[in-house]
Amino acid sequence: MPSSQSHHHRRAGNTPASAHVPSTARSAWAHHESPPEPSRSASPSPSRSRRRGGSGRGKQGAKRGASHRSLQLTSHPTGRVAYAETRRWLLQQHGPVCAYCGEKHAAATMTLDHVAPRRGQTAYDRRDNLVLACKLCNAAKRDLAPIAFLLGRRSRATHLLRYGAHLSPMLIDLARSLAPEEEDESPYRD
Repeated sequence: MPSSQSHHHRRAGNTPASAHVPSTARSAWAHHESPPEPSRSASPSPSRSRRRGGSGRGKQGAKRGASHRSLQLTSHPTGRVAYAETRRWLLQQHGPVCAYCGEKHAAATMTLDHVAPRRGQTAYDRRDNLVLACKLCNAAKRDLAPIAFLLGRRSRATHLLRYGAHLSPMLIDLARSLAPEEEDESPYRD
């Protein structure tokens, strides 16, 4: 029965509250409480974090919810209005041309495609991951990884370089590495 008494003492406050929290969680929570007043008010309360799917484990759950929330705020996800603006901007930049096949289509039929598939993550909704695609290419790409889709037909990488200059550096490097060499530049051509 000594264990129930010691458990009771912790609740009563006879031992430090942090005694039952692992040291890594304790230091992270202490760090969480130290920001100035304006930053602290922007993060959700522990009970609010648990309602949003937190672990329900007290301070540890709140710490996870707060850090997850700040990561979401820095990713700048694209909303419905921003999607329309991105589509309009891409149409102004390149016209109704598919970034994968390079063919011109009616503007009304062009779709926005995530080069790196979303898979439910809003961080991939940014402009540097979106291109115009015809319905045929968008359906063919589905949620394939960019490398798999571009390897299927390397000319797609060439078109992506031309119509996707706004993409993230990682995607540009990928397309550049997969684009076929020009005929007169290849040392293997006769």
